[in-house]
Amino acid sequence: MSKKNNKKLFISIEHASILRKFTELFFLVSIVPLVILAYFYIQIAYGGGFHVGEKDFFWILLFVVIGIIVGYVAMRSVLRKLIDVTNQNKKALETVLPASDIEEIQGETNEITVLAQTFSAVTKRLEENVRNLELTKKTLHSVMSKIGHGISNMHNIDSFLELILETVTEALLGKIGVLMLLDKEGKSLSIKMIYGTNNFQGQKIDIKLEEFSIMNSIITSKKPMLIPFVETTGEDIGEYSCLFEPPLVGVPLIIQEHVKGILSVSGRRDGKSFSDEDMLLLLNLASQTAVAIENSKLNEDIESTYFETISALALAVDAKDQYSRGHLDRVAGYCVQIAEKMNLSDKDIKILRDAARLHDLGKIGIPDDVLCKKGPLTNEEWILMKKHPEIGEGIIKPISSLNHLCDIIRHHHEALDGSGYPDGLKGDEITLLVRITTVADIYDALTTNRPYRDGMSKEKACQILLDMEKQLDQKIVKLFVEIVNLK
Repeated sequence: MSKKNNKKLFISIEHASILRKFTELFFLVSIVPLVILAYFYIQIAYGGGFHVGEKDFFWILLFVVIGIIVGYVAMRSVLRKLIDVTNQNKKALETVLPASDIEEIQGETNEITVLAQTFSAVTKRLEENVRNLELTKKTLHSVMSKIGHGISNMHNIDSFLELILETVTEALLGKIGVLMLLDKEGKSLSIKMIYGTNNFQGQKIDIKLEEFSIMNSIITSKKPMLIPFVETTGEDIGEYSCLFEPPLVGVPLIIQEHVKGILSVSGRRDGKSFSDEDMLLLLNLASQTAVAIENSKLNEDIESTYFETISALALAVDAKDQYSRGHLDRVAGYCVQIAEKMNLSDKDIKILRDAARLHDLGKIGIPDDVLCKKGPLTNEEWILMKKHPEIGEGIIKPISSLNHLCDIIRHHHEALDGSGYPDGLKGDEITLLVRITTVADIYDALTTNRPYRDGMSKEKACQILLDMEKQLDQKIVKLFVEIVNLK
Protein backbone atom coordinates (compact mmCIF):
# COMPACT_ATOMS: atom_id res chain seq x y z
CA MET A 1 0.00 0.00 0.00
CA SER A 2 1.45 3.43 -0.95
CA LYS A 3 2.15 6.24 1.55
CA LYS A 4 -0.63 8.27 -0.07
CA ASN A 5 -3.16 5.50 0.53
CA ASN A 6 -1.89 5.04 4.10
CA LYS A 7 -2.37 8.75 4.75
CA LYS A 8 -5.94 8.62 3.38
CA LEU A 9 -6.71 5.62 5.59
CA PHE A 10 -5.34 7.42 8.66
CA ILE A 11 -7.38 10.56 7.95
CA SER A 12 -10.46 8.43 7.33
CA ILE A 13 -10.09 6.71 10.72
CA GLU A 14 -9.20 9.98 12.51
CA HIS A 15 -12.43 11.70 11.36
CA ALA A 16 -14.62 8.61 11.66
CA SER A 17 -17.61 8.54 14.01
CA ILE A 18 -17.21 7.44 17.63
CA LEU A 19 -19.33 4.34 16.90
CA ARG A 20 -17.03 3.29 14.07
CA LYS A 21 -13.90 3.88 16.16
CA PHE A 22 -15.38 1.91 19.06
CA THR A 23 -16.28 -1.00 16.75
CA GLU A 24 -12.80 -1.20 15.23
CA LEU A 25 -11.06 -0.95 18.60
CA PHE A 26 -13.39 -3.50 20.18
CA PHE A 27 -12.54 -5.88 17.34
CA LEU A 28 -8.82 -5.31 17.97
CA VAL A 29 -8.88 -5.92 21.75
CA SER A 30 -11.58 -8.60 21.91
CA ILE A 31 -12.34 -10.41 18.70
CA VAL A 32 -8.73 -11.05 17.57
CA PRO A 33 -7.65 -12.73 20.87
CA LEU A 34 -10.84 -14.78 20.83
CA VAL A 35 -10.11 -15.95 17.29
CA ILE A 36 -6.58 -17.02 18.31
CA LEU A 37 -7.86 -18.90 21.35
CA ALA A 38 -10.53 -20.57 19.22
CA TYR A 39 -7.87 -21.65 16.75
CA PHE A 40 -5.84 -23.27 19.58
CA TYR A 41 -8.92 -25.01 20.92
CA ILE A 42 -9.83 -26.50 17.53
CA GLN A 43 -6.30 -27.70 16.94
CA ILE A 44 -6.07 -29.33 20.35
CA ALA A 45 -9.55 -30.84 20.28
CA TYR A 46 -9.64 -32.03 16.68
CA GLY A 47 -6.20 -31.68 15.19
CA GLY A 48 -4.46 -34.25 17.31
CA GLY A 49 -0.79 -34.05 17.99
CA PHE A 50 -0.96 -30.23 17.81
CA HIS A 51 2.11 -28.80 19.39
CA VAL A 52 3.06 -25.13 19.87
CA GLY A 53 6.57 -24.34 20.84
CA GLU A 54 7.45 -22.07 23.71
CA LYS A 55 8.91 -19.50 21.36
CA ASP A 56 5.82 -19.54 19.11
CA PHE A 57 3.49 -19.21 22.08
CA PHE A 58 5.51 -16.25 23.38
CA TRP A 59 5.14 -14.38 20.11
CA ILE A 60 1.43 -15.13 19.91
CA LEU A 61 0.90 -13.97 23.49
CA LEU A 62 3.00 -10.86 22.87
CA PHE A 63 0.86 -10.06 19.82
CA VAL A 64 -2.34 -10.38 21.85
CA VAL A 65 -1.00 -8.23 24.72
CA ILE A 66 0.20 -5.53 22.32
CA GLY A 67 -3.19 -5.55 20.61
CA ILE A 68 -4.97 -5.15 23.97
CA ILE A 69 -2.65 -2.30 25.00
CA VAL A 70 -3.07 -0.50 21.68
CA GLY A 71 -6.83 -0.96 21.86
CA TYR A 72 -6.96 0.32 25.43
CA VAL A 73 -4.88 3.41 24.62
CA ALA A 74 -6.93 4.14 21.52
CA MET A 75 -10.28 3.66 23.30
CA ARG A 76 -9.08 5.84 26.18
CA SER A 77 -8.08 8.53 23.66
CA VAL A 78 -11.55 8.44 22.13
CA LEU A 79 -13.21 8.67 25.53
CA ARG A 80 -10.80 11.45 26.55
CA LYS A 81 -11.92 13.49 23.56
CA LEU A 82 -15.54 12.90 24.55
CA ILE A 83 -14.80 14.09 28.09
CA ASP A 84 -12.92 17.16 26.74
CA VAL A 85 -15.90 18.04 24.54
CA THR A 86 -18.19 17.69 27.56
CA ASN A 87 -15.97 19.96 29.68
CA GLN A 88 -15.71 22.55 26.92
CA ASN A 89 -19.48 22.55 26.56
CA LYS A 90 -19.86 23.02 30.32
CA LYS A 91 -17.52 26.02 30.29
CA ALA A 92 -19.20 27.54 27.24
CA LEU A 93 -22.64 27.08 28.78
CA GLU A 94 -21.63 28.90 31.97
CA THR A 95 -21.87 32.16 30.02
CA VAL A 96 -25.37 31.54 28.68
CA LEU A 97 -27.23 29.23 31.08
CA PRO A 98 -28.72 30.16 34.46
CA ALA A 99 -26.66 29.34 37.57
CA SER A 100 -29.19 26.71 38.69
CA ASP A 101 -28.75 24.72 35.46
CA ILE A 102 -24.94 24.95 35.68
CA GLU A 103 -24.94 23.66 39.26
CA GLU A 104 -27.12 20.71 38.28
CA ILE A 105 -24.81 19.80 35.39
CA GLN A 106 -21.63 20.21 37.46
CA GLY A 107 -23.06 17.95 40.17
CA GLU A 108 -22.90 14.95 37.84
CA THR A 109 -19.69 12.84 37.48
CA ASN A 110 -20.93 10.62 34.67
CA GLU A 111 -19.74 12.22 31.45
CA ILE A 112 -22.51 10.71 29.33
CA THR A 113 -25.11 12.03 31.75
CA VAL A 114 -23.39 15.42 31.73
CA LEU A 115 -23.42 15.45 27.95
CA ALA A 116 -27.07 14.47 27.88
CA GLN A 117 -27.95 17.18 30.42
CA THR A 118 -25.90 19.69 28.45
CA PHE A 119 -27.81 18.93 25.26
CA SER A 120 -31.06 19.10 27.22
CA ALA A 121 -30.14 22.51 28.70
CA VAL A 122 -29.07 23.81 25.29
CA THR A 123 -32.29 22.57 23.71
CA LYS A 124 -34.31 24.22 26.48
CA ARG A 125 -32.43 27.49 26.02
CA LEU A 126 -32.88 27.36 22.25
CA GLU A 127 -36.61 26.81 22.67
CA GLU A 128 -36.74 29.78 25.04
CA ASN A 129 -34.77 31.90 22.55
CA VAL A 130 -37.17 30.91 19.78
CA ARG A 131 -40.11 31.98 21.94
CA ASN A 132 -38.34 35.27 22.75
CA LEU A 133 -37.59 35.85 19.09
CA GLU A 134 -41.23 35.29 18.21
CA LEU A 135 -42.25 37.73 20.96
CA THR A 136 -39.64 40.23 19.76
CA LYS A 137 -40.91 39.85 16.20
CA LYS A 138 -44.45 40.59 17.31
CA THR A 139 -43.25 43.53 19.40
CA LEU A 140 -41.29 44.98 16.48
CA HIS A 141 -44.33 44.63 14.21
CA SER A 142 -46.40 46.44 16.83
CA VAL A 143 -43.77 49.15 17.31
CA MET A 144 -43.35 49.72 13.56
CA SER A 145 -47.12 49.83 13.12
CA LYS A 146 -47.49 52.41 15.90
CA ILE A 147 -44.59 54.50 14.64
CA GLY A 148 -45.90 54.37 11.08
CA HIS A 149 -49.34 55.43 12.26
CA GLY A 150 -47.82 58.11 14.46
CA ILE A 151 -45.71 59.58 11.69
CA SER A 152 -48.66 59.74 9.30
CA ASN A 153 -50.76 61.58 11.91
CA MET A 154 -48.00 63.59 13.60
CA HIS A 155 -48.41 67.35 13.78
CA ASN A 156 -45.53 68.14 16.12
CA ILE A 157 -42.50 66.63 17.84
CA ASP A 158 -44.41 66.02 21.10
CA SER A 159 -46.72 63.53 19.40
CA PHE A 160 -43.74 61.62 18.07
CA LEU A 161 -41.92 61.63 21.44
CA GLU A 162 -45.04 60.38 23.22
CA LEU A 163 -45.23 57.53 20.72
CA ILE A 164 -41.54 56.64 21.19
CA LEU A 165 -41.86 56.67 25.00
CA GLU A 166 -44.98 54.50 24.92
CA THR A 167 -43.62 51.90 22.51
CA VAL A 168 -40.21 51.50 24.20
CA THR A 169 -41.79 51.20 27.65
CA GLU A 170 -44.19 48.55 26.41
CA ALA A 171 -41.46 46.72 24.47
CA LEU A 172 -39.27 46.46 27.60
CA LEU A 173 -42.28 45.40 29.72
CA GLY A 174 -41.66 48.48 31.84
CA LYS A 175 -44.19 50.17 34.10
CA ILE A 176 -43.15 53.81 33.75
CA GLY A 177 -41.22 55.64 31.04
CA VAL A 178 -39.83 59.15 31.55
CA LEU A 179 -38.27 61.58 29.06
CA MET A 180 -36.22 64.36 30.70
CA LEU A 181 -34.45 67.33 29.10
CA LEU A 182 -31.44 69.09 30.56
CA ASP A 183 -31.72 72.86 31.10
CA LYS A 184 -29.28 75.30 29.47
CA GLU A 185 -27.28 75.70 32.68
CA GLY A 186 -26.97 71.92 33.07
CA LYS A 187 -28.14 72.04 36.68
CA SER A 188 -31.59 70.45 36.53
CA LEU A 189 -33.72 68.03 34.53
CA SER A 190 -37.13 69.04 33.26
CA ILE A 191 -39.55 66.14 32.78
CA LYS A 192 -40.84 66.49 29.24
CA MET A 193 -43.32 63.61 29.36
CA ILE A 194 -44.29 60.54 31.38
CA TYR A 195 -45.86 57.26 30.27
CA GLY A 196 -47.48 54.79 32.64
CA THR A 197 -49.09 57.10 35.20
CA ASN A 198 -51.41 60.11 35.20
CA ASN A 199 -50.45 61.30 38.68
CA PHE A 200 -48.35 64.19 37.41
CA GLN A 201 -50.28 65.08 34.26
CA GLY A 202 -50.05 68.77 33.40
CA GLN A 203 -47.45 69.49 36.08
CA LYS A 204 -44.17 71.25 35.34
CA ILE A 205 -41.54 69.10 37.05
CA ASP A 206 -37.93 70.18 37.46
CA ILE A 207 -35.48 68.04 39.46
CA LYS A 208 -32.10 69.43 40.51
CA LEU A 209 -29.19 67.19 39.57
CA GLU A 210 -27.53 67.70 42.93
CA GLU A 211 -30.52 65.93 44.47
CA PHE A 212 -30.56 63.11 41.93
CA SER A 213 -27.13 61.44 41.88
CA ILE A 214 -28.10 58.59 39.51
CA MET A 215 -29.17 60.92 36.71
CA ASN A 216 -26.24 63.20 37.50
CA SER A 217 -23.89 60.22 36.99
CA ILE A 218 -25.51 59.37 33.64
CA ILE A 219 -25.05 62.96 32.43
CA THR A 220 -21.51 63.29 33.77
CA SER A 221 -20.27 59.94 32.42
CA LYS A 222 -22.40 60.11 29.24
CA LYS A 223 -23.00 56.38 29.74
CA PRO A 224 -26.15 54.33 30.41
CA MET A 225 -26.91 52.94 33.86
CA LEU A 226 -28.82 49.82 34.92
CA ILE A 227 -30.06 49.25 38.46
CA PRO A 228 -31.31 45.65 39.03
CA PHE A 229 -34.50 44.73 40.80
CA VAL A 230 -32.71 43.68 44.00
CA GLU A 231 -31.04 47.06 44.51
CA THR A 232 -32.44 50.42 45.58
CA THR A 233 -31.63 53.80 44.09
CA GLY A 234 -31.03 55.36 47.49
CA GLU A 235 -32.55 58.57 46.13
CA ASP A 236 -35.00 60.77 47.94
CA ILE A 237 -36.63 63.16 45.47
CA GLY A 238 -39.95 63.32 47.24
CA GLU A 239 -43.15 62.44 45.43
CA TYR A 240 -41.25 61.90 42.16
CA SER A 241 -39.35 58.89 43.54
CA CYS A 242 -42.13 56.61 42.29
CA LEU A 243 -41.11 57.43 38.71
CA PHE A 244 -37.68 55.85 39.19
CA GLU A 245 -38.16 52.74 41.34
CA PRO A 246 -35.89 49.73 40.52
CA PRO A 247 -35.41 47.92 38.30
CA LEU A 248 -34.34 51.01 36.40
CA VAL A 249 -32.50 51.60 33.15
CA GLY A 250 -31.51 55.11 32.11
CA VAL A 251 -29.64 56.29 29.02
CA PRO A 252 -28.37 59.73 27.96
CA LEU A 253 -29.68 61.65 24.95
CA ILE A 254 -26.48 62.75 23.22
CA ILE A 255 -25.98 65.06 20.23
CA GLN A 256 -22.44 65.91 19.10
CA GLU A 257 -20.99 64.81 22.44
CA HIS A 258 -23.41 67.03 24.34
CA VAL A 259 -26.01 65.48 26.67
CA LYS A 260 -29.46 66.92 26.00
CA GLY A 261 -31.45 64.79 28.44
CA ILE A 262 -32.19 61.28 29.72
CA LEU A 263 -34.61 58.52 28.71
CA SER A 264 -35.49 56.09 31.51
CA VAL A 265 -37.73 53.06 31.98
CA SER A 266 -38.48 51.72 35.47
CA GLY A 267 -40.37 48.80 36.96
CA ARG A 268 -41.09 45.49 35.22
CA ARG A 269 -44.50 43.94 34.78
CA ASP A 270 -42.98 40.44 34.88
CA GLY A 271 -41.09 41.01 38.15
CA LYS A 272 -37.66 40.56 36.53
CA SER A 273 -34.73 42.94 36.08
CA PHE A 274 -33.71 44.67 32.87
CA SER A 275 -30.89 43.06 30.86
CA ASP A 276 -27.88 44.47 29.05
CA GLU A 277 -29.76 43.85 25.80
CA ASP A 278 -32.63 46.02 27.06
CA MET A 279 -30.15 48.77 27.95
CA LEU A 280 -28.54 48.56 24.49
CA LEU A 281 -31.96 48.76 22.80
CA LEU A 282 -32.87 51.84 24.86
CA LEU A 283 -29.48 53.43 24.15
CA ASN A 284 -29.90 53.01 20.38
CA LEU A 285 -33.39 54.45 20.53
CA ALA A 286 -32.16 57.35 22.69
CA SER A 287 -29.66 58.43 20.06
CA GLN A 288 -32.42 58.61 17.43
CA THR A 289 -34.69 60.45 19.87
CA ALA A 290 -31.96 62.99 20.55
CA VAL A 291 -31.58 63.61 16.81
CA ALA A 292 -35.35 64.08 16.45
CA ILE A 293 -35.41 66.61 19.33
CA GLU A 294 -32.46 68.54 17.92
CA ASN A 295 -33.96 68.60 14.41
CA SER A 296 -37.23 69.83 15.86
CA LYS A 297 -35.43 72.73 17.55
CA LEU A 298 -33.67 73.59 14.31
CA ASN A 299 -36.99 73.51 12.45
CA GLU A 300 -38.54 75.74 15.09
CA ASP A 301 -35.69 78.21 14.67
CA ILE A 302 -36.14 78.20 10.89
CA GLU A 303 -39.90 78.62 11.20
CA SER A 304 -39.38 81.45 13.68
CA THR A 305 -37.01 83.15 11.24
CA TYR A 306 -39.52 82.79 8.42
CA PHE A 307 -42.33 84.16 10.54
CA GLU A 308 -40.34 87.11 11.86
CA THR A 309 -39.26 88.01 8.31
CA ILE A 310 -42.82 87.90 7.00
CA SER A 311 -44.04 89.79 10.09
CA ALA A 312 -41.53 92.53 9.36
CA LEU A 313 -43.07 92.90 5.91
CA ALA A 314 -46.56 93.03 7.38
CA LEU A 315 -45.52 95.65 9.92
CA ALA A 316 -43.92 97.68 7.13
CA VAL A 317 -47.31 97.75 5.39
CA ASP A 318 -49.02 98.57 8.69
CA ALA A 319 -46.68 101.49 9.21
CA LYS A 320 -47.49 103.04 5.83
CA ASP A 321 -50.92 104.15 7.00
CA GLN A 322 -50.70 106.46 10.00
CA TYR A 323 -54.39 105.87 10.68
CA SER A 324 -54.19 102.08 10.91
CA ARG A 325 -50.75 101.88 12.51
CA GLY A 326 -50.74 99.19 15.22
CA HIS A 327 -53.79 97.49 13.71
CA LEU A 328 -52.09 94.05 13.41
CA ASP A 329 -51.00 93.88 17.03
CA ARG A 330 -54.37 95.07 18.31
CA VAL A 331 -56.30 92.49 16.24
CA ALA A 332 -53.92 89.79 17.46
CA GLY A 333 -54.60 90.84 21.06
CA TYR A 334 -58.38 90.75 20.56
CA CYS A 335 -58.17 87.31 18.93
CA VAL A 336 -56.20 85.90 21.85
CA GLN A 337 -58.71 87.32 24.37
CA ILE A 338 -61.63 85.74 22.53
CA ALA A 339 -59.85 82.39 22.18
CA GLU A 340 -58.94 82.29 25.86
CA LYS A 341 -62.53 83.15 26.80
CA MET A 342 -63.67 80.21 24.61
CA ASN A 343 -61.08 77.89 26.24
CA LEU A 344 -59.45 77.05 22.93
CA SER A 345 -56.24 75.03 22.87
CA ASP A 346 -52.79 76.63 23.07
CA LYS A 347 -52.24 75.50 19.49
CA ASP A 348 -55.33 77.36 18.22
CA ILE A 349 -54.41 80.46 20.23
CA LYS A 350 -50.96 80.51 18.64
CA ILE A 351 -52.44 80.11 15.15
CA LEU A 352 -54.83 83.01 15.80
CA ARG A 353 -52.07 85.26 17.15
CA ASP A 354 -49.70 84.52 14.25
CA ALA A 355 -52.37 84.79 11.55
CA ALA A 356 -53.70 88.07 12.97
CA ARG A 357 -50.21 89.55 12.78
CA LEU A 358 -50.08 88.62 9.10
CA HIS A 359 -53.70 88.92 7.98
CA ASP A 360 -53.16 92.18 6.04
CA LEU A 361 -49.79 91.11 4.59
CA GLY A 362 -51.28 91.15 1.09
CA LYS A 363 -51.63 94.94 1.24
CA ILE A 364 -47.94 95.06 0.32
CA GLY A 365 -49.15 94.42 -3.23
CA ILE A 366 -51.66 97.30 -3.20
CA PRO A 367 -50.46 100.63 -4.68
CA ASP A 368 -49.67 103.29 -2.08
CA ASP A 369 -52.07 105.79 -3.64
CA VAL A 370 -54.91 103.34 -2.99
CA LEU A 371 -53.65 102.04 0.36
CA CYS A 372 -53.04 105.49 1.83
CA LYS A 373 -55.85 107.38 0.09
CA LYS A 374 -57.44 110.07 2.25
CA GLY A 375 -61.08 109.46 1.55
CA PRO A 376 -63.47 106.76 0.31
CA LEU A 377 -62.24 104.39 -2.39
CA THR A 378 -63.72 104.23 -5.88
CA ASN A 379 -65.14 100.99 -7.27
CA GLU A 380 -61.94 100.32 -9.19
CA GLU A 381 -59.87 101.00 -6.09
CA TRP A 382 -62.08 98.63 -4.06
CA ILE A 383 -61.50 95.90 -6.62
CA LEU A 384 -57.75 96.34 -6.08
CA MET A 385 -58.10 96.48 -2.29
CA LYS A 386 -60.15 93.27 -2.22
CA LYS A 387 -57.24 91.40 -3.75
CA HIS A 388 -55.07 91.73 -0.63
CA PRO A 389 -56.30 88.47 1.03
CA GLU A 390 -55.31 86.48 -2.07
CA ILE A 391 -51.98 88.30 -2.33
CA GLY A 392 -51.27 87.58 1.34
CA GLU A 393 -52.05 83.89 0.91
CA GLY A 394 -49.80 83.78 -2.16
CA ILE A 395 -46.87 85.08 -0.10
CA ILE A 396 -47.43 82.57 2.74
CA LYS A 397 -48.37 79.45 0.78
CA PRO A 398 -44.89 78.50 -0.54
CA ILE A 399 -43.61 78.37 3.07
CA SER A 400 -44.75 74.94 4.28
CA SER A 401 -44.26 75.80 7.96
CA LEU A 402 -46.74 78.70 7.62
CA ASN A 403 -49.37 76.92 5.51
CA HIS A 404 -51.66 76.55 8.53
CA LEU A 405 -52.14 80.35 8.53
CA CYS A 406 -53.42 80.50 4.94
CA ASP A 407 -57.09 79.92 5.80
CA ILE A 408 -57.31 82.94 8.10
CA ILE A 409 -55.23 85.21 5.85
CA ARG A 410 -57.34 84.42 2.77
CA HIS A 411 -60.80 84.40 4.37
CA HIS A 412 -60.79 87.05 7.12
CA HIS A 413 -63.15 89.21 5.01
CA GLU A 414 -65.71 86.43 4.38
CA ALA A 415 -69.27 86.74 5.79
CA LEU A 416 -71.74 84.07 6.94
CA ASP A 417 -74.33 85.19 4.37
CA GLY A 418 -71.87 84.84 1.49
CA SER A 419 -71.43 88.57 0.93
CA GLY A 420 -67.75 88.55 1.80
CA TYR A 421 -64.65 88.16 -0.36
CA PRO A 422 -62.61 86.71 -2.08
CA ASP A 423 -64.51 83.36 -2.27
CA GLY A 424 -68.02 84.25 -1.05
CA LEU A 425 -68.02 81.48 1.56
CA LYS A 426 -71.20 80.83 3.58
CA GLY A 427 -72.06 79.44 7.02
CA ASP A 428 -70.08 76.38 8.02
CA GLU A 429 -67.67 76.90 5.13
CA ILE A 430 -66.06 79.55 7.31
CA THR A 431 -63.96 78.05 10.11
CA LEU A 432 -64.12 79.09 13.77
CA LEU A 433 -60.69 80.73 13.77
CA VAL A 434 -61.60 82.80 10.70
CA ARG A 435 -64.85 83.95 12.36
CA ILE A 436 -62.93 85.09 15.46
CA THR A 437 -60.41 87.03 13.36
CA THR A 438 -63.19 88.71 11.35
CA VAL A 439 -64.92 90.03 14.49
CA ALA A 440 -61.65 91.36 15.93
CA ASP A 441 -60.64 92.93 12.61
CA ILE A 442 -63.95 94.75 12.10
CA TYR A 443 -64.02 96.04 15.69
CA ASP A 444 -60.53 97.53 15.41
CA ALA A 445 -61.39 99.11 12.06
CA LEU A 446 -64.52 100.70 13.56
CA THR A 447 -62.70 102.12 16.59
CA THR A 448 -59.74 103.50 14.60
CA ASN A 449 -59.60 107.06 13.18
CA ARG A 450 -59.83 107.22 9.41
CA PRO A 451 -59.28 110.17 7.01
CA TYR A 452 -63.00 110.26 6.25
CA ARG A 453 -64.31 109.66 9.83
CA ASP A 454 -63.30 109.53 13.46
CA GLY A 455 -63.01 106.28 15.33
CA MET A 456 -66.21 105.12 17.04
CA SER A 457 -66.71 104.55 20.74
CA LYS A 458 -66.53 100.95 21.91
CA GLU A 459 -70.27 101.02 22.70
CA LYS A 460 -71.22 102.08 19.17
CA ALA A 461 -68.75 99.65 17.58
CA CYS A 462 -70.14 96.78 19.68
CA GLN A 463 -73.68 97.69 18.65
CA ILE A 464 -72.69 97.58 14.98
CA LEU A 465 -71.20 94.11 15.50
CA LEU A 466 -74.44 92.98 17.17
CA ASP A 467 -76.45 94.39 14.25
CA MET A 468 -74.43 92.33 11.74
CA GLU A 469 -76.42 89.18 12.53
CA LYS A 470 -76.27 87.83 8.99
CA GLN A 471 -72.55 88.49 8.48
CA LEU A 472 -70.92 87.64 11.84
CA ASP A 473 -71.12 84.72 14.30
CA GLN A 474 -73.17 86.25 17.10
CA LYS A 475 -71.89 83.83 19.73
CA ILE A 476 -68.41 85.21 19.17
CA VAL A 477 -69.70 88.77 18.98
CA LYS A 478 -71.53 88.53 22.31
CA LEU A 479 -68.49 86.96 23.93
CA PHE A 480 -66.29 89.76 22.59
CA VAL A 481 -68.72 92.43 23.75
CA GLU A 482 -68.46 91.00 27.27
CA ILE A 483 -64.68 91.21 27.05
CA VAL A 484 -64.79 94.84 25.82
CA ASN A 485 -67.28 95.93 28.50
CA LEU A 486 -65.05 94.49 31.24
CA LYS A 487 -62.29 96.97 30.34
